[in-house]
Amino acid sequence: ALLCAQLVSEAEIPEPPLFTSTHRWEDTPEQNVSLTKPGLSPAERVREAVDCLPTRLESPLAADVPPSSSLKRWTIMDFSRAYSSGETTPVQVAKRFLAAVKECSGPTMNMAFFISCDPEDVLKQAEESTLRYQTGTPLSVMDGVLVAVKDEIDCLPYPTTGGTRWLGKARPCEADAACVAQLRACGAVLAGKTNMHELGAGTSGINPHHGSARNPYNVGKVAGGSSSGSAAVVCAGLCPVALGVDGGGSVRMPAALCGVVGFKPTAGRLSNAGVLPLNWTVGMAGILAGTVEDAVVAYSAIVDQSQPSYLRPELNLPMLTSTPSISNVRLAKYGKWFNDSSEDIRTCCDKALQTLRAQYGWETLDVTVPEIEEMRLAHYVTIGSECTASLAKYLDKLKRSEIGWDVRVALGVYGSFSSRAYLNSQRLRNRQMFFHKEIFKTADVIVSPMTGVTAYTLQDDALSSGELDYINGAALIRYSIAGNFLGLPAITVMVGQDKGGLPIGLQFIGRPWSEATLLHIAFAMQEACSKNHRKPVVFYDLLKKD
Repeated sequence: ALLCAQLVSEAEIPEPPLFTSTHRWEDTPEQNVSLTKPGLSPAERVREAVDCLPTRLESPLAADVPPSSSLKRWTIMDFSRAYSSGETTPVQVAKRFLAAVKECSGPTMNMAFFISCDPEDVLKQAEESTLRYQTGTPLSVMDGVLVAVKDEIDCLPYPTTGGTRWLGKARPCEADAACVAQLRACGAVLAGKTNMHELGAGTSGINPHHGSARNPYNVGKVAGGSSSGSAAVVCAGLCPVALGVDGGGSVRMPAALCGVVGFKPTAGRLSNAGVLPLNWTVGMAGILAGTVEDAVVAYSAIVDQSQPSYLRPELNLPMLTSTPSISNVRLAKYGKWFNDSSEDIRTCCDKALQTLRAQYGWETLDVTVPEIEEMRLAHYVTIGSECTASLAKYLDKLKRSEIGWDVRVALGVYGSFSSRAYLNSQRLRNRQMFFHKEIFKTADVIVSPMTGVTAYTLQDDALSSGELDYINGAALIRYSIAGNFLGLPAITVMVGQDKGGLPIGLQFIGRPWSEATLLHIAFAMQEACSKNHRKPVVFYDLLKKD
């Protein structure tokens, strides 16, 4: 790590530094989208999103359950229809949820999905939602739908710990984060605070203070970090949607390892108000969802529309009413980078691209993304410098014994970065902005695996100390950096499993503000690949018949 900082600091880079990853609004033409009206409430935006979804009218409780070897995820719309028809109620679902959380949190399973979950608060929200359905006044299709929140995002009545034992006391949570408040305005039942890698400073999700979130596909494997609990609860069927925070792939990485959708919009598209300010220029909230449709609905709810109209980017939602719903998509692939992954991942992702070409006629273009390793080092210096700066007022007074060993080492490395290294990292950001804009002149998206390896084994000796596994960590983060360092929208969707049955994710990185196009592409990929996905070992059916 010290060598990488030295390499960055001693480089001669002619470009001036670029200190943020935000982008000016550009009206990039997108196919088959619905332009939302300005000034809509979160619930009104959700109604617009519902009009963009494919129609699936079967009753969830009456539908034939697929074979046990395949995976059926109940969507937001499934819950909404079941509530509206009276087949079940938010209270009944909340009780099943709480029973499942109790079961999987016990000593037998010890899945460590949640840091905080208040049954009384969950039931109170569910009772209010049930009453709204009984009186015919649900706030939106998200009314009564369980949504978990990463413990890096403020959500009353819980403290925000950032995966620590001390931060919740040092920084009291006084209000909902903006994205949480928007979900609450849609009637969502906030289900509790999910586990995470301590201070977001790792890729495994191993947390020595709150337990290590386990992968529902194989409880002996990591869930990935840092939004480990959020990915795992969606994977296990406990919530159709969860919120995470993505500063270095921290939404998309665990989503790929757990076989769910991970979506990070363009920097500035979502508000960071109420999100722990661990890294100002690379981190932002993101969405983990069981399906692309649910990602669309949640995205419509939490998009930031608070800016003045002259600064506010237009919001397009993808019309997912037919597949393929867009044509002539050009996918940029850098072969050397794409292939720097395990054989199972490489083979599976290549097959997925062949499927897109065969089914939709989409073209794959060979490109080069220059200086990828330099970009990774520059991002590491940036996120580390911003983390130590944001926590300085706490760390100066804190006993090191209150921090896990892995995070102590990480913070020590972060604190060694010089101002010259930070400035040169921002010069490299400027170079990479240019390189990526050049690629987007001929391609609609850049495609890559989401991770270089699938979920690896959870080592018992790491459970009490944390883990520094730089080999697996580097492989997990290999494809994440452009989304954060350059503020580009990115999404991952499951495209298959490795020989051991662990999920494999494919990533699409888009132009600034092209979320609708990314969601179109991810939906097409989901439809082409989802039929043979196997169900996780740990999976709860909250819409089951009594």
